[in-house]
Amino acid sequence: MKKWTRWQDWVVVVAGAYAALSTTWVAGTTMSMNLMVGLGALMVVVGIWSVAMPRLVSLEWVLAAVSALLVVSPWLGSYASGYATASWVSWICGAVGLVASLWAIAPAMHMRHEAHGGTRAAH
Repeated sequence: MKKWTRWQDWVVVVAGAYAALSTTWVAGTTMSMNLMVGLGALMVVVGIWSVAMPRLVSLEWVLAAVSALLVVSPWLGSYASGYATASWVSWICGAVGLVASLWAIAPAMHMRHEAHGGTRAAH
């Protein structure tokens, strides 16, 4: 797999962009907007970095962690009960990012393995 072609990372980028940009049409608190913009933008930046460097397995774990934070952000930011639309955007975009980033770990590990010449028997 070449740079810029792993679809899972592009899915994370789109989910992060949607979460960050949705604050322009979704009502919420200052905390919810800050969390959605911050975590969404972080998903976009790390997702693009991961697409550019597809052998870095650690970036997939970072994407998974940031996506998981977006999933729990309605409770962390105390907007889960009062702002349903903002909560649903956070939950859905975070879950999509989490699933896609976890799905990308195996291809990233495979690329890293191939880049290092595969396994070699120790003598």
